[in-house]
Amino acid sequence: MTAFLATQRYIQSLPKYITLCEHNYIRLLKLLPSTQNDSKVRAIKLGNSEFNIKIDSIEKYTQDISITQKSGILANFTPLYLTVRLYHDAKVAEIIHHDYHQRIKPSYGYPNPKMHQKDEKYQLNAFLYDWLVACVERGQATLNWDVNNGLV
Repeated sequence: MTAFLATQRYIQSLPKYITLCEHNYIRLLKLLPSTQNDSKVRAIKLGNSEFNIKIDSIEKYTQDISITQKSGILANFTPLYLTVRLYHDAKVAEIIHHDYHQRIKPSYGYPNPKMHQKDEKYQLNAFLYDWLVACVERGQATLNWDVNNGLV
């Protein structure tokens, strides 16, 4: 039996990926904890699940946050854990870690030992987009609606 290795590499559409990350940035700004108070955690209830968005670090041009699932965890499924980096100068947000794993590569060869998809990074950020849309539209949390700074 011979192994078949795909010779064509996956090439990501950069405009499509950047647009997705821009949408994630806008929605994350609405869900981030307020910087005026001492709390760096915001709780969000979505259906029967509860999530926390926590600010891990704030630098001059970047901000790292973690999104963790606190309740509503199904048996045999690991709870959601994402680390997202917001780039304030470029106004984009992307997942840099998920489920306590190492950094996500832009693309993976296929097949690979851990069975990552070729476009794993894009798929994770598309999931983040869908999750943020659900949180903003149907979640229960106080949102940051700052009309004066153009977040709406």
